[in-house]
Amino acid sequence: MTMKEIEQELISEFEMFDDWMDKYNYIIELGKELPMIDPQYKTPEYLIDGCQSQVWLHAELQDDKVLFTADSDAIITKGIVNLLIRVLSGRTPQEIIDNDLSYLDAIGLKEHLSPTRSNGLASMIKQIKMYAIAFQAKAQLS
Repeated sequence: MTMKEIEQELISEFEMFDDWMDKYNYIIELGKELPMIDPQYKTPEYLIDGCQSQVWLHAELQDDKVLFTADSDAIITKGIVNLLIRVLSGRTPQEIIDNDLSYLDAIGLKEHLSPTRSNGLASMIKQIKMYAIAFQAKAQLS
């Protein structure tokens, strides 16, 4: 599936719920499906700065695609990071860099997060984009 198809799929999934408590519960369910990070990467080096919860994010480049795994000590945060990984993992660095993540606005996520969780989301996005930029820069040097 393309990124846009996955984004549209997520938007449709969130449209099934009428209120935000149901949407939060769905985000928690998404957290249970998070591609889990290998325990060797649950170290301070992989912690995302700026998150209220502990969030570890690992990225590796395979066949010119960035693959992400993550974990968090907060179940809602696991779901939030999975919303990002579901769309961005398995994409080229340039696709990740170019994606505007407008689907997050379309599902209403940003407006329904607390300020600390919004800051955490911004930090997750920044870290994902930084990985993509680093992989792209490394590829250009090779």
